[in-house]
Amino acid sequence: MKRSITALLALSAASFSCCAAQAQISDDVVKIGVLTDMSSVYADGTGKGSLTAAQMAAEDFGGSVKGKKIEIIGADHQNKPDVGISIARTWYDTERVDAIADVPTSSIALAVSTLTREKNKVFLVSGGGTSDLTGPQCSPNTIHWTYDTYALSNVAGKAMLERGEDTWFFLTADYAFGQALERDATNVVNKGGGKVLGSVRHPLNSSDFASFLVQAQASKAKVIAFANAGGDASNAAKQANEFGIVAGGQKILALLMSVTDAHALGLQYGQGLILTEGFYWNKDEETRAFSKRYFDKIGRMPTMYQAGVYSAVMHYLKAVEATGTDEAKAVIAKIKATPVNDFFAHGGKVREDGRMVHEMYLVQLKKPGESTDEWDIYNILATIPGDQAFRPLNEGNCPLVQK
Repeated sequence: MKRSITALLALSAASFSCCAAQAQISDDVVKIGVLTDMSSVYADGTGKGSLTAAQMAAEDFGGSVKGKKIEIIGADHQNKPDVGISIARTWYDTERVDAIADVPTSSIALAVSTLTREKNKVFLVSGGGTSDLTGPQCSPNTIHWTYDTYALSNVAGKAMLERGEDTWFFLTADYAFGQALERDATNVVNKGGGKVLGSVRHPLNSSDFASFLVQAQASKAKVIAFANAGGDASNAAKQANEFGIVAGGQKILALLMSVTDAHALGLQYGQGLILTEGFYWNKDEETRAFSKRYFDKIGRMPTMYQAGVYSAVMHYLKAVEATGTDEAKAVIAKIKATPVNDFFAHGGKVREDGRMVHEMYLVQLKKPGESTDEWDIYNILATIPGDQAFRPLNEGNCPLVQK
């Protein structure tokens, strides 16, 4: 009788285990939504290119995981937080999306991060930059993959200070990303013994920077730092050149400029410009191999955001395969436990605050005569180890981090 009860309990446990495993498989599709900017200031650096990168990852993975089809969908958030959060909510509530990727524009990324935690899904941030995503507003459901405002400020800021460029003026995009970038860069300048002489804020997606550049020029600061991105960064840099700011001896530092922005700016206007990158297509054989395949699909080289989308989606799919589930908690635990080794990062690791730590690069735009083709844009001045580029874990004030 005792043996029968034991056998019955074992059978019941096995049945429960089977059913629990089946319950983990929510449906017959692993669905990833690429929420991005397809029509505004960040469209070239993210946009359809980010969607293409995610589709490439799904194709390279084989199109399915654990017998479940991988489906990639995309949408344009138009750089509007209300539009972005509405799309994300619909995806989670009715479209059965398991993970959202990319999301440039930090105000939208922060809102999607909060919603993703509420819905217990997975958020793979590549385009969004604010370091608050792994700081005070960190989430157990958010992985910040490609870069952040701390790393951008830390790498480029220290390099400029070491060159004696110790007085700064900021030209800042007036929203969450620009404000965070100026804040983080200001901290670097102050800690390094420099001084911020002033700042001015401009609306997102500006076309005329004349009045802002006049103020920056009048400050006599050695460094005019652009705390913006996308078309704003390339337009401001071009107009600064036209104003004679560089010829007058002031240095222009683009705290965030993608390879597509630099390409649009052109080496004639951008030569000598220093910035920070998380990926460069021409760094080595691995980056060139991926980038050539990407170029064949879309006609331009990938930005760090687009390469980051591919890398993050691929890592996510590997975690789904390894765990046999698309349940967020299990997948994220596997993501954090697994080193990142691909063309994007070698020895990358995802910390408990959600930050993926990897090498960053200090680069300088080439002179026109140094370039061998239209996308041969950067000289890599320095490779910065991830633990030196990104904010230390104990300094972010992330509630998930054990004190």
